[in-house]
Amino acid sequence: MSIFHHFLFTNICSTFYNMSMNKRVYLCIDLKSFYASVECAERGLDPMTTNLVVADLERSEKTICLAITPAMKALGIKNRCRIFEIPKGVQYIAATPRMQLYIDYAAEIYSIYLKYISKDDIHVYSIDEVFMDVTDYLTLYQMSARELGQMITEDIYKQLSIRATCGIGTNLYLAKVALDITAKHSPDFIGELTEETYCSTLWNHKSLTDFWRVGAGTAKRLASVGIFTMGDIAHANEDLLYHLFGIDAELLIDHAWGREPVTLPDIKAYKSQSNCLSSGQVLGCSYNFADGKLVVKEMTDLLCLDMVDKNLVTKSITLHVGYDNRLNVPSAHGSTTLSEETNADILIIPAVTALYERIVNPSYTIKRINVSCNNVVPEEYHQYSLLVDAEELERNRKVQKAVISIKNKYGKNAILKGMNLEEHATTRERNHQIGGHKSGI
Repeated sequence: MSIFHHFLFTNICSTFYNMSMNKRVYLCIDLKSFYASVECAERGLDPMTTNLVVADLERSEKTICLAITPAMKALGIKNRCRIFEIPKGVQYIAATPRMQLYIDYAAEIYSIYLKYISKDDIHVYSIDEVFMDVTDYLTLYQMSARELGQMITEDIYKQLSIRATCGIGTNLYLAKVALDITAKHSPDFIGELTEETYCSTLWNHKSLTDFWRVGAGTAKRLASVGIFTMGDIAHANEDLLYHLFGIDAELLIDHAWGREPVTLPDIKAYKSQSNCLSSGQVLGCSYNFADGKLVVKEMTDLLCLDMVDKNLVTKSITLHVGYDNRLNVPSAHGSTTLSEETNADILIIPAVTALYERIVNPSYTIKRINVSCNNVVPEEYHQYSLLVDAEELERNRKVQKAVISIKNKYGKNAILKGMNLEEHATTRERNHQIGGHKSGI
């Protein structure tokens, strides 16, 4: 038997063995302090020894740092802290966010992943984190999962000077936990877990919020019944857990034992039963009732254009308005239903404006706004009502299409409405942002 045929035979046998044993091997790779590391790389600095924060100092001292370098974390400074929370004696470089630059780096890093792993076996979890099913690549490369993870992370550092950590697990959950908890204490920043090692090494780990998908609220409810670790959950009365969390208890119980049935093909095959388009923003300062209404109109207008561009329509819009935190009052929340599915701004903006006037307290100042178009569907599936002026809607549609065409060709601020030029309007500024932060271009 030739070497090639021997290798092919071995690979096939290994694949069938893995399938029969239903054992998979996953990597979860995270780019350390990604935004801060990119800024250091651009300056030729080492994030492990450089104090740098990514934050827009033009906003205020209360602005949240999008990222800080590991060097600052070593000083006890929390990631996602606010500027005023950084001790006065700490000297640091403040880098203004450049979101487009970070997206470009992330795209280059993804191209590095594709040198080793097919896109079908990669799930992009966030801009700086991915899951990979590497089960069938280990025999191909004749190396262990740890060696493969090390090869990929070293390639990233060699090409872009960005350090990465890696978690290895026999399911997606264990790979994530290995990344979040185990890798931090490993000299090579690679952690590895199986169901057995998870139970033997992490059942007594505190705190519970270190584990994927266990938030502070969940941990607090568990603590109220004397449960403080994953081992406690594993041995707890299941009826009690279901009483506390309903169906979500099933997830907690599985994760307490290191189990996770979802695979990458399951994720890629998932299709949501309903879709929505939404827009949200945190205002730079507290807005009064009238100025808040202006911003709601702007946001709704842009959502209408987005639906026209994507040939989608909606019949329901939800508005959520958060008041200034200092007021300590509940947010305003409500929905409105239209007489028909549409994407016409002349129908949607008045409906959302009326909703705003109905649910928002004029005496309170506003800090956060979110507008959602619910259950959007392709436009060809809906029928126009006989009660609506079809000619007026068609004229409106042509205007919206023309606006989209001009924006696509000359930029988002090439054409604006009168309301966008008012003193407290936010659209012009947000058109230069990505995800609510400066694009850097």
